[in-house]
Amino acid sequence: MEKLAGHYRAILELIGEDPEREGLKKTPERAAKAMIDLTVGYRQDPMQIGSKAIFNHDGSKIVMVRDIEFYSLCEHHILPFFGKVSVGYIPDGKIIGLSKLARIVNTFARRLQVQERLTAEICRLLERVVPNKGVIVACNAQHLCMKMRGVESQESSTTTMEYCGRFAEDPALREEFFRLLKV
Repeated sequence: MEKLAGHYRAILELIGEDPEREGLKKTPERAAKAMIDLTVGYRQDPMQIGSKAIFNHDGSKIVMVRDIEFYSLCEHHILPFFGKVSVGYIPDGKIIGLSKLARIVNTFARRLQVQERLTAEICRLLERVVPNKGVIVACNAQHLCMKMRGVESQESSTTTMEYCGRFAEDPALREEFFRLLKV
């Protein structure tokens, strides 16, 4: 923490600020703590999180959790991007505790990321951790690297999808997932 705070102090100096002025005296330590919180996913094991709550269950054509909020940092600019992830899967004799889906999303989001990889990592982990016949993940996010700098496109959002198993094989199942997203 101390080393990270020292780097933030140096950044303040490099941009022309005085890290000793009243409003900035504790900023390096606060920024270091924030960065540690924002990257907690590096210190979590998503496979362990997901495998803690697997239960027997016969039935269910699709299990879906919509609109899981997430906050992440773009690995290209270290600026926030945030949005919602919706996850669906077809159980194969077992289900995962619903809160674990949100925890898995958060674990991957709390790393330096790109949205495309975030979506794929969630899908691949669920494919491995819970017996299933297919997994689908849709992610919609807003990127401050596009809103605050560069192109400054204020109304843009990005949607990414990843799917496997029956969702990859059967367009009707994907369509059903997308219909459920709109409910």
